[in-house]
Amino acid sequence: MTWQEIIDNEKEKPYYKKLKEEIDKRYENSRVFPEKKNIFRAFSLSKIEDLKVVILGQDPYHGFGQAQGLSFSTPKEIKNPPSMMNILKEIKDDLQKDSVCINGDLTPWAKDGVLLLNTILTVEESLPKSHHNLGWEIFTDNIIKYISDNCEGVVFLLWGSPAISKSQLIDKRKHYILTAPHPSPLSSYRGFFGCKHFSKTNEILKGLKKSLINW
Repeated sequence: MTWQEIIDNEKEKPYYKKLKEEIDKRYENSRVFPEKKNIFRAFSLSKIEDLKVVILGQDPYHGFGQAQGLSFSTPKEIKNPPSMMNILKEIKDDLQKDSVCINGDLTPWAKDGVLLLNTILTVEESLPKSHHNLGWEIFTDNIIKYISDNCEGVVFLLWGSPAISKSQLIDKRKHYILTAPHPSPLSSYRGFFGCKHFSKTNEILKGLKKSLINW
């Protein structure tokens, strides 16, 4: 199945119909991010058969112009948010070189087989977690379970407690899970810095004879 077929399959389920109704209302009555056309952008940049890595975020950035449908990523003309700055710092410390995405736009990673997935796909301006419990968590849990059941040798990078809690959905006999605190300034010094997830991921991919990610 393609990503589009998987998403279309979810859209037929009762929970999604309720979710869509609520989300449509919110887009109509308040300022919601990302733009509607970018809600599923994470699935549009590479094929499921090319999937190598999943980086799980929480909900989109809630500042104007920041969210673009990829977890942690921002458009290149936007100043890097603190979490993104900490990711770039860890890449430099880990790999001894600057990231190819120094401007904060992670589109190259997405095209390289990294699914940048938030557990909640929409948010209202200046209101973090405002779309918590509307149904997005069911949708993204089902995506994670689909990947676990139907793909092989995917590396899951789970940063922060909400992401780490999703490890129960992943078959550890078939896949690889790396966990760390969230890259937010509130938690990055508790173990995100020094986690070396970028070099560790490429070591795993090398062992699987898959092409490496150009971080």
